[in-house]
Amino acid sequence: MADKIELGKYQELVVVKKTDFGVYLNTMTGEDSEKILLPKSQVPEDTQVKDVLEVFVYKDSEDRPIATRMEPKLTLGAVARLKVKQVTGIGAFLDWGLAKDLFLPFKEQLYKVAAGEEVLVTLYLDKSERLCASMHIYQVLKNDSPYQKDDEVTGSVYELSENFGVFIAVDDVYSALLPKKEVFERYRIGQMVHARVAKVLEDGRLSLSVKKKIPEQMNEDAEMIYEELLASGGFLPFHDKSAPEAIKNRFHMSKNAFKRAIGHLLKEQKITIAGDGIRKQ
Repeated sequence: MADKIELGKYQELVVVKKTDFGVYLNTMTGEDSEKILLPKSQVPEDTQVKDVLEVFVYKDSEDRPIATRMEPKLTLGAVARLKVKQVTGIGAFLDWGLAKDLFLPFKEQLYKVAAGEEVLVTLYLDKSERLCASMHIYQVLKNDSPYQKDDEVTGSVYELSENFGVFIAVDDVYSALLPKKEVFERYRIGQMVHARVAKVLEDGRLSLSVKKKIPEQMNEDAEMIYEELLASGGFLPFHDKSAPEAIKNRFHMSKNAFKRAIGHLLKEQKITIAGDGIRKQ
C-alpha cells in the first residue's frame, strides 16, 4: 500500500467512502483531505468500503486529482510514443489513452510537432504539479539494455547535437549515441535507424555505428567506390591525401574507411592511385 497518493503512477488505494457517483480512495494512513474520486463508471461491481483497488492517478479537466482503472500509455518517468491529437496556441495535446489529453508545452518540444504524427515523450510534473509531456528524454532512458558489442539494434532519433552526434532511443527504451565521427548523412528527429553496437560504455549506455565490422564494411565500401569509378568514366579525383570532409560528402564514409577500401582495390589490381586521383586499371 502507498503511504502517499502520487500523480502519474499506479498505486493500490483503499476505498474509504461510497457515493452515488463513485467511491473515494485514500491510503491506509491518509488524511480525509487527501482522498480522491474513482468515478462510478470505473468502480468494479460489489466494491465495498475497505476494499483495495489498483488505480492510476492524474488530474481531470478541472485540474483535480482523480483516479482511473483505465491504462494510460505513459507513466511518470517512463517513455512512450504518443500521437499528437491537436496543436493549439499554448502547445500540443497527445492521446495517452485517458479522457483528458496530455499536454506537451512548446518549451518541451524539440521541434514544432503536427497533428497526426507520433512523438517520443516522457511524463513529468511541472511546477504547478500538473502532469505534462516532454520530448527531452535523455535523463529517463534506461542504460541496462541486454545488447552486447556487434549486436544489431533499431531505434529512433530523439535529439541532434553538433558536438556529440545523434542521440537514439533503442527500442524506444535504451540510451544510445551515434557519435559525431560515425555521422555521414543528415538525420532528423523521429527517424528510425538500424545500427550496430560498437561499444557498451561503462555506464551501460550504447555507442552505435551504422557501419558493419571492418572486413565486411571494407568490401562493401570498395565495391561502392569501384561502381562510382566506372560511372565516372574510370577516374575519380580522390586519393589517400584527399580532405576528410570531401571524402565524407562524396562517399559517406570516413577517410580511414576510404583508404582501406582503395587499398583493397589496389591489392586486387582494379585501380591505380595517382597524385590527382584514382583510375580504373
